[in-house]
Amino acid sequence: MSNPDPATPSSLTILVAEDNPAVREFVVRALQTTGATIKAVPDGQAALDALAAEKFDVLITDIVMPNVDGIALALKAVRQYPDLRIIMISGYAQERMRAHNLDALVHRIIAKPFSLEEICEAVQNVMPLSA
Repeated sequence: MSNPDPATPSSLTILVAEDNPAVREFVVRALQTTGATIKAVPDGQAALDALAAEKFDVLITDIVMPNVDGIALALKAVRQYPDLRIIMISGYAQERMRAHNLDALVHRIIAKPFSLEEICEAVQNVMPLSA
């Protein structure tokens, strides 16, 4: 009768917000190897809608997206879901610098291009360690 460990990848629920379909699919496929439950959406507004409808442990968001960008998404998400772990991804150095100003809210920033191992490791690193 033990509770599932929140750090066990197979018990995680992850929301991926990425407007580039190829990158979104790559992230989803990479994270599926961990056994986590993944939901992917094409922009920040869709991510806000998904967060309102379901509980997620981790949000992985691109910074530059249409409608609601990743920084606005992170700011809104952390206010409404303070336990949500946020990982931001971006191929733009200037945008990564903007995200670094949010260090208290964002748990990790990853530069594009990134590897399958890097994205999976980022998720593991933002979650509490398992015993």
